[in-house]
Amino acid sequence: MPSNELKALLAMRWANRPDPLGPVEQIRSQDKTDPGRTPCQGATFDGLDADGVYCEWVDWETPTTESVFLYLHGGGYYRSSGPASRMAASNLSKACGCRCFTADYRLAPEHTFPAAIDDTYTAYQWLLQQGLSPRQVVVGGSSAGGGLTAALLAKLKMSGKEMPAAAVLLSPWTDLTQSSESYNTNAERDPSIWKEYLDVAAERYLGGADPKNPLASPLFSDMEGHPPLLIQVGKEETMYGDAEAYADKARQASVEVEFQVFDDVPHAWHNSEQHVPGIPEVWQALGQIGDFFRSHVQ
Repeated sequence: MPSNELKALLAMRWANRPDPLGPVEQIRSQDKTDPGRTPCQGATFDGLDADGVYCEWVDWETPTTESVFLYLHGGGYYRSSGPASRMAASNLSKACGCRCFTADYRLAPEHTFPAAIDDTYTAYQWLLQQGLSPRQVVVGGSSAGGGLTAALLAKLKMSGKEMPAAAVLLSPWTDLTQSSESYNTNAERDPSIWKEYLDVAAERYLGGADPKNPLASPLFSDMEGHPPLLIQVGKEETMYGDAEAYADKARQASVEVEFQVFDDVPHAWHNSEQHVPGIPEVWQALGQIGDFFRSHVQ
């Protein structure tokens, strides 16, 4: 049974479904006042320029490791931001005992594919230029950020660059063709995401590019040699099929995969502490992320 806090979050999601055709600037104006811009108690943040990409260090208290979690926000590639993810990043910092590094990648429709993956790649390389080993970096993100995480792995493989220690995909959007059967089977269960909404977001981001380009839809990428993966998704998400298909293909490529399915939770529930504090299902997931992080970094 869902907790009372999760029930409150679900009610909030159903009452505030996004308008896929709403003006982008109006939607982004709401993001500017998102309570997620305030990190959790005990956390600090500091902005910087990482070779042209605005990024932030977000730290909860004193990290217990020099390893880093590179976090990529969601928002369908057209909304949200690194600064709007301070709460999510600080909770990850708390759960993992590490510094969290957020990348404020460029957004569509002003900056179409491949702007987001290019900025993500730049942020990752900047971290390594600061003296970090790839074995000290875990990359992760939720929704579009989960897709970007997978796309970064694909780009690193194509470029012959060293992979991070591991990757964490949270409710990931891995296929911009929206072909999964779960868009039909879970259409009446998911309060946040539906096929037509993602069709509009994908069109904005792709700008005419092939939706099966592996750097846009990493489900179509070559996954051989990828690092260990943690994939978390809600059983009732319309994007459940994106997560499952990516996990299955990764396993077929002999990648180590932890595929964790949660009952009752909505899309990207990890990022909800600023709306309904203390959701047990959020902290259960974060605890498992922390365990995964610690087991894979140097």
